[in-house]
Amino acid sequence: MIGSPGQRNDIAFAHDLVDGFEARAAIADKGYDADHLCDRIAQSGTHLVIPPKRNRKVQRGYDADLYKERNRIERFFSKLKQFRRVATRYDKLLVNFMGFVKLAAIAIWLK
Repeated sequence: MIGSPGQRNDIAFAHDLVDGFEARAAIADKGYDADHLCDRIAQSGTHLVIPPKRNRKVQRGYDADLYKERNRIERFFSKLKQFRRVATRYDKLLVNFMGFVKLAAIAIWLK
């Protein structure tokens, strides 16, 4: 389990997540459009589906149709945040918090 302070940027942990992870495609939003991360993902042979930021000098192409599938994940997190205990993180211990996140995910899956 990885837990981090809320004020820490997610891309700081992205390298740890992609190391040793095999997938056909990596789908992420513009917040993960960094050369160091994109290069690491491409080195593993994974298809990169991250739209480029507007301020990029060289705009990289991406599969827009596959990127639309990211919406399913966003909707899942929206449903997960309907559980007040998950949205506000009342639990002080990461183990307790992640346990309830798993319980909430199971409840969503069973619906």
